[in-house]
Amino acid sequence: MPLEIIRNDITKMHTDAIVNAANSSLQMGGGVCGAIFAAAGPRELQEACNEIGHCPTGSAVATKAFRMEAKYIIHAVGPVWRGGGHKEEELLRSAYASSLRLAEELECASIAFPLISSGIYGYPKEEALQVAISEIHRFLMDHEMLVYLVVFDKKSFGISEKLVRSIDAFIDEHYVREQELHYSRSRQIEIRAQAMKEEMLDAALPGLEELMGRLDESFSVRLFRRIDEKGMTDVETYKKANIDRKLFSKIRNSPDYTPMKKTIIAFAIALELDVEETEDLLRGAGYTLSRSNKFDVIIEYFLVNGKYNIHEINEALFMFDQPLLGA
Repeated sequence: MPLEIIRNDITKMHTDAIVNAANSSLQMGGGVCGAIFAAAGPRELQEACNEIGHCPTGSAVATKAFRMEAKYIIHAVGPVWRGGGHKEEELLRSAYASSLRLAEELECASIAFPLISSGIYGYPKEEALQVAISEIHRFLMDHEMLVYLVVFDKKSFGISEKLVRSIDAFIDEHYVREQELHYSRSRQIEIRAQAMKEEMLDAALPGLEELMGRLDESFSVRLFRRIDEKGMTDVETYKKANIDRKLFSKIRNSPDYTPMKKTIIAFAIALELDVEETEDLLRGAGYTLSRSNKFDVIIEYFLVNGKYNIHEINEALFMFDQPLLGA
């Protein structure tokens, strides 16, 4: 997927560029900065930074990555949080935008970011996350690049506690335990079996040709019909769905191809479908939403509440240790 939140040590990422949360003097510091210097080779990296000398807040510069797997280290200088009234958001957005532009100039196909300024610089994590997501999303709407937002653990990741509590309450109300579901399914099977017996007594089974004629629309047909109905372009659709262009092209050119369930749900979010419309799209690929699956219940929460920001949904899925939307 073009934008993915991942829990990892950023120094272990195998991307073309790694972003360092740097200071203006480009000196080795603590936290993410210290870890990156240590992994790259502190002496070599410091010498390269000294040759550059200085980087203003909100800007970014690049050096080689030396001993790291990446080709480049992009040193982005975020603002120190001083209450929010000193252009902190503007400067933080600029740090992300400058890093992405520089990565593009360096012909990088992939880049990994930490949550800039959210450590010792004190930027509130929830606000820092929203700035990061929105600025990266803005770039990806016009460019092709794989972008990873790397967090070391959940404590370093900011998401609204109100949203988490709201989703928790929805899960408690709607999540069906497996034993309850087993009874429900068993009863449904009994009812269907009885209905089939009655139908067989009333009429002969249809032939294979007639059954084939009753097949529903395929997933591919349903997807592109929905895109047309919404008046969206292919590019708008796969960008909003956080879907890789190559995968979308495969779906477009291979009518019988069936993508993963989370990919189909990503399309439903991009197209702003309601629960019933999402179920219809899923059925075309043989899937359904289940009350026994927390991933599905969280998706239903956002559909019911008309919340279609795929990155906000992915933030919530990440917090609940669920797969992210997109591909």
